[in-house]
Amino acid sequence: MSTADEINKRRTFAIISHPDAGKTTLTEKFLLYGGVIQSAGTVKGKASDKHAVSDWMDLEKKRGISITSSVLQFNYGGFCINILDTPGHQDFSEDTYRTLMAADNAIMVIDAAKGIEPQTRKLFKVCAMRGIPIFTFINKMDRDSRDPFELLDELETEFGIGTYPVNWPISSGRNFKGVYDRQKKTILAFNEFHQGSKRIEGVECDFSDTKDIDELIGEDLRKELGDSIELLDMASYELDMKKVNTGKLTPVFFGSALNNFGVEQFLQYFLKMTTPPLSHKTVDGETVLPTDDYFSAFVFKIQANMNKAHRDRIAFIRICSGRFERQKEYYHVQSGKEVKLSQPQQMMAQERSIINEAYAGDIIGVFDPGIFYIGDTICEEKHKVKYKGIMTFAPEHFSEIEQIDSMKRKQFEKGMDQIAQEGAIQIFKIPGAGIERVIVGVVGVLQLEVLEYRMENEYGVKFRRKDLNYTLIKKIVSSPVSPDKLDLTNTMYVQDIRGRDMLIFAGQWCIDWAKSHNKGLELDDFEDLEIME
Repeated sequence: MSTADEINKRRTFAIISHPDAGKTTLTEKFLLYGGVIQSAGTVKGKASDKHAVSDWMDLEKKRGISITSSVLQFNYGGFCINILDTPGHQDFSEDTYRTLMAADNAIMVIDAAKGIEPQTRKLFKVCAMRGIPIFTFINKMDRDSRDPFELLDELETEFGIGTYPVNWPISSGRNFKGVYDRQKKTILAFNEFHQGSKRIEGVECDFSDTKDIDELIGEDLRKELGDSIELLDMASYELDMKKVNTGKLTPVFFGSALNNFGVEQFLQYFLKMTTPPLSHKTVDGETVLPTDDYFSAFVFKIQANMNKAHRDRIAFIRICSGRFERQKEYYHVQSGKEVKLSQPQQMMAQERSIINEAYAGDIIGVFDPGIFYIGDTICEEKHKVKYKGIMTFAPEHFSEIEQIDSMKRKQFEKGMDQIAQEGAIQIFKIPGAGIERVIVGVVGVLQLEVLEYRMENEYGVKFRRKDLNYTLIKKIVSSPVSPDKLDLTNTMYVQDIRGRDMLIFAGQWCIDWAKSHNKGLELDDFEDLEIME
């Protein structure tokens, strides 16, 4: 098979949702169809329960939530699928934002009873900003849910996006009978409540044949379904794939991930409707096509200690163009040096297998000896390109961290440095205070719990933590005096891990004070910093 053929069968997408909407459960069912696992794990349950494959971190299993993004690759129906399973909890949203930069499509999972929730709104905005296709799976139809028309209207009103229901639910909750496929004009019947294994596949649905449909779903539901489909055919958006491919129209599917109902139908339609890997822009504004005949990629995630036995660091790389070959040297743009990407791996959450080649659209992991940063570009030296860096987000919560055991200074320094390089936790030094005391900044407070857990379990280090009342951070562009001599109130001067001067503030009024009492002080937003400039 040619390189172009290999690339064209790649599908790379992220799954996004608010916590508890069923995102990880849906992911597990996809893996079932791909033959990767024999039985789906559960996100929550007893200690003896099998946990979800994508939730590989011990703390994820304890808390019952996804904390870090997982990469899952498998084959199904002639496609090579790369799933990016993302954390739903808002405290880990920065990891999700970065992961979305590596996706070509997004699946948005919505709880049928709750509709659009706060985290769904935030993640949708990131997808819309990139203009990537968004597919919607409205989950938990086997439970009492909101009116489907109301859910569609909410999607259209809040997101300013058109909707096209590919299938339509036949009631919900204990009366849930299945879905009507608008394309095939068939009913997929849900025949046994909470046991989706027994179902009637693809029953032809001619609404003039009332007898057969009444036997299947009942007269009242048959009439209700007929009215709904008639209204949809008259008033809903048409399926325009150009609009789908630019994120202006979302195909909508209804089902139940927990009971595995409608999931395979959704996966099959999704793979038909999605496009091969998208092109990417360089910092110079050039467009790199996935089928260009040279390898190029960027780092979007770094994870330390995925393998407990080896305590290694893995850089997650999205291949943007061409074909990757093991043993070949490539050019690391930021360092200006050639590197050999050792131990290239196909990912299945925590499990990994060494590969010899990969193609545009694939996500691979490579061993990181400490040279890679999020946003780095790797390419062939004779085809030098540089992709735009990935933006980091301003921390909103700050704590002072002080190591307890002075004999473990090296472990403390190594742990804080490695976890900081992963990008979700920002580390700031207090000038003159030494490395035993640092300031930690995070977007969500649960990240502090993750930090404490990982430092103890992965590096054998405990620390004291003092939460601070600072909520805002700015970068110093220029200062009339040395930063440590500025006239400040409720403000702290720190440096990031690359030595850049920062100020953290208790509120906006402290920023106003600093500017009014220090003429010539210029500040810039932290969000303007790329993780690697």
